[in-house]
Amino acid sequence: MLVDGKDLGLDSLGLTGVKDVHRNLSVDKLIEETVLNGEGVIGPRGATMVDTGKYTGRSPKDKYIVDEPSSTDNLWWGPVNRKIDEAIFDELYEKVVDYYNTDDSKTYLFDGFAGFDPKYSINVRIIAKRAWQAHFVHNMFIRPDEKQLEGFSPDFTIINASSVFNEEFEKHGMNSETFIIFHMEKRIAIIGGTEYGGEMKKGIFSVLHYILPLQGVLSMHCSANVDEDGSNAAIFFGLSGTGKTTLSTDPKRPLIGDDEHGWSDDGIFNFEGGCYAKTINLNPENEPDIYNAIRHGALLENVVYDENTLEVDYNDGSKTENTRVSYPLNFIDNSIYSKGEPAVAGHPDTIIFLTCDAYGVLPPVAKLSPEQAMYHFISGYTAKVAGTERGITEPTATFSPCFGGPFLTLHPLKYAELLREKMNQHNAPAYLVNTGWVGANAKSGAKRISLPVTRQIIHAILDGSVNDSNFEIDPYFGIMVPQSLRDVDPELLIPAKIWKDQDEYRETAIALVEKFQKNFEQYDIRDSEVRNAGPSLD
Repeated sequence: MLVDGKDLGLDSLGLTGVKDVHRNLSVDKLIEETVLNGEGVIGPRGATMVDTGKYTGRSPKDKYIVDEPSSTDNLWWGPVNRKIDEAIFDELYEKVVDYYNTDDSKTYLFDGFAGFDPKYSINVRIIAKRAWQAHFVHNMFIRPDEKQLEGFSPDFTIINASSVFNEEFEKHGMNSETFIIFHMEKRIAIIGGTEYGGEMKKGIFSVLHYILPLQGVLSMHCSANVDEDGSNAAIFFGLSGTGKTTLSTDPKRPLIGDDEHGWSDDGIFNFEGGCYAKTINLNPENEPDIYNAIRHGALLENVVYDENTLEVDYNDGSKTENTRVSYPLNFIDNSIYSKGEPAVAGHPDTIIFLTCDAYGVLPPVAKLSPEQAMYHFISGYTAKVAGTERGITEPTATFSPCFGGPFLTLHPLKYAELLREKMNQHNAPAYLVNTGWVGANAKSGAKRISLPVTRQIIHAILDGSVNDSNFEIDPYFGIMVPQSLRDVDPELLIPAKIWKDQDEYRETAIALVEKFQKNFEQYDIRDSEVRNAGPSLD
């Protein structure tokens, strides 16, 4: 609907000259506007296709939080959360406001919610100048009905000014012309210099990572699903590229959500009203739910397509390996939300840590003790996949605390302590699943573990049959590895058995153990059982 900015209280943000505001437009209208504005084209089965420009992934080095009294003592300052002076924020905020007040093009506004649990949901407002960006947040957040829009007041606002650049970034001591800045006290964020839609989605996630743990709710970078009857909930931790979205989008189990959840005293709940799935090498046989979700209303980002036929080549990563599609949760037929229910469930029965081991020495699956679960949660070992972030051109081993380091606003120990508390309270076992390489280093050219094999492993965990196996202790990581598992090749389960060069295997395993140990030194873990639960060379 077309509204005057004054009627929505935009004047309080300094947006006094913004009058042509289009609030919560329908998907059909947003698509029409996207095409009309020259922002995108209509592709396969009516899906909209856009390019995000220079930036095809997040810009973590350009993310800042204002150093102000109300939040400074709580925040985890460092390379993830960079301090910025309030005066610099004010200067850039004025620049963003001036742009909106002087630009006579349409302004698109989305009002909605983050969090399906009404106890912990927040009202979010996103302001943008591109129709497709409004389409993106319409897909990703929880969409209100007309009654809910009456008297709507935002708890947090993002002003997206992707066309605005900070030419004086060097004077300000910043990384580049791009900026994503959060002011926790004022409950506002500004974005400039990047069109990538994921900055808005992850921005609100970072906010919830700040608000919810202070209320005793564990905010998690994880996906979640349940059995058909709504029982046996499982949560999947893992960074982008580990298979978190793919593995939780399972035809046999209704999806709760694919990326971001909270765990309260009542159970788990999805933060989002949509999914944001990677499409590189998308195969309709292996990922039918995601493939079938690409239709009218879905939004494809940075895919390569034929200029004449508009057919997409999902195997072409020449623009980026981080090709994406966003779509509403109800586009997944086998989801709780598509059945007319809120995306919530009881306490999880199973916790799965997904890791993409670029070294090839971790087993495809292992059972963890509670202490090992804590160790691996805090460590968050994985591999950053090409294209997920700027500068990443090949799989690179890394450690990301709580499997979501780039989004943590509090110290990792705060989230780890909450996880331990809830695991103990609800007796939830944890497993480590490697979706990367086994038997060879990623740089060797070897193939990753196939998706069908990983799905077999996940199903064995969820139905409990993994516990029918005899287990052996991994000599380097101390975790319990099943010796057999349904139709999975037994040799694949034990890394030492598949490596051709045993000397290289030992050297590689030792090198990774040392990386684990060095990384863990930064955390002040007083619990000796947790400290000693990690890999060892003894």
